[in-house]
Amino acid sequence: MSLPEVLVNEAHLDQVLTDPSPRLVDFISRVSSPLVLLGAGGKMGPTLAVLAQKAARAAGHKLEVLTVSRFRNPDARAWLESQGIRTLSCDLLDARAVAELPDAGNVIYLVGQKFGTRQSPAMTWAMNTLVPDRVAQRYGGTRMVALSTANVYPLSPVALGGSVETDALTPLGEYPNAAVGRERILEFHAQQQHTPLALLRLSYAVDLRYGVIRDLARSVALGQALDLTTGYFHCIWQGDANEMILRSLSLARSPAEAWNLCHPQVVGVRETAEQLGALLGRKPQFVGTESTTALLANPARICAELGPPAVSMETLVRWTADWERRGGRYLDKPTHFATRDGQY
Repeated sequence: MSLPEVLVNEAHLDQVLTDPSPRLVDFISRVSSPLVLLGAGGKMGPTLAVLAQKAARAAGHKLEVLTVSRFRNPDARAWLESQGIRTLSCDLLDARAVAELPDAGNVIYLVGQKFGTRQSPAMTWAMNTLVPDRVAQRYGGTRMVALSTANVYPLSPVALGGSVETDALTPLGEYPNAAVGRERILEFHAQQQHTPLALLRLSYAVDLRYGVIRDLARSVALGQALDLTTGYFHCIWQGDANEMILRSLSLARSPAEAWNLCHPQVVGVRETAEQLGALLGRKPQFVGTESTTALLANPARICAELGPPAVSMETLVRWTADWERRGGRYLDKPTHFATRDGQY
């Protein structure tokens, strides 16, 4: 699949994000209907749903894609419906509403709360533990992929290339520990109900409207100093992440297994900022020095199963710098990837 040199506007961005690869088209032809996406109103859900639908259409497969969310962003719901995708408004904290959700052939679980934990830790724990409990009971026995986060790991030595799936989950902070709780509850129900389940520990999806690289580009463009203490990170193009989430249905099994999901390249903050600065005509400003540890998660296992992501870090830097230079929309939702104490 050929990639453009730049993404000229949001329509072009959404088109590239939702263009299915031949591998996905082949895979989706064997996915039973309906495909239910829970928590589909967030940053990744809308393009994930449209990607699945486009792949099914290309395969000649009558797959119904059903998106479920509170849809606090009405624009996301309107865009999904304009693409011919069915939407269902549901508060997933409401046990009765969850019990009444439609049956599913396959489920993609995208629900979670991270930001705002410091102000409302109880809500974070409720969203990350009560909701998976109710959903896992409703869809017991149904093949499921559930999004988790690399925040379940502690900081690890950069020299080792990132935590692996068998490492101990001993993070700092309420959100990371609530994320561990989400995984354990889903695992428990998968064991009890023989539910095929894959847990995907995602490291920073990148869409030019948000993401670590856009955060760095924004700081460089504005002349803001970048703290190098957390000097390295993992990320992945959102289009690649969405495709791998869908194809991870093939990895769902009981007992459940966890899989790290990101681009395999460990990305340096200093190096990336300097590349962005050269493209933007701005000299990046730095403070501090790189620590020997960072939040990193090695994706070797999932890349061996599904193949590596298609979009390189070089391409993401080029696209992002051009987007920033054009004044492309910025969601102003920083990733806070440099947070080291687990407080969000």
